[in-house]
Amino acid sequence: MEISVIEDKKSKLVFEVDGMGHTFMNVLKNELWQDKSVKISTYSARHPIISKPKLILETDGKDPREALKAAVSRLKKESEKFKKGIAKEIK
Repeated sequence: MEISVIEDKKSKLVFEVDGMGHTFMNVLKNELWQDKSVKISTYSARHPIISKPKLILETDGKDPREALKAAVSRLKKESEKFKKGIAKEIK
C-alpha cells in the first residue's frame, strides 16, 4: 500500500491510497464520521479497477491527521475483536 498526500492544510487532508479498494475506503470514510470534529469525509475513485481512491477529510479545526489516526486505531480494535470472535467460532 502506498499513500500519496495531495493536500495537507490545517483542517483539510487529501490523499490517494494505492492498493486499497472501495471496501476499505468506505469503512474508513464511515469511521471518520464517528468523530464529531469531522465536517467532510468522502472518497472517490474515477475507475473501480485502475484508479487510486482519493480520500478527502475536513475537520472543524482539529488536526485531520489526528482524526485519521484515531479512526484507524478504532478500526484496528474492532478488527481484533472480530478476529477473536471468529477464532472462537471456527475451532
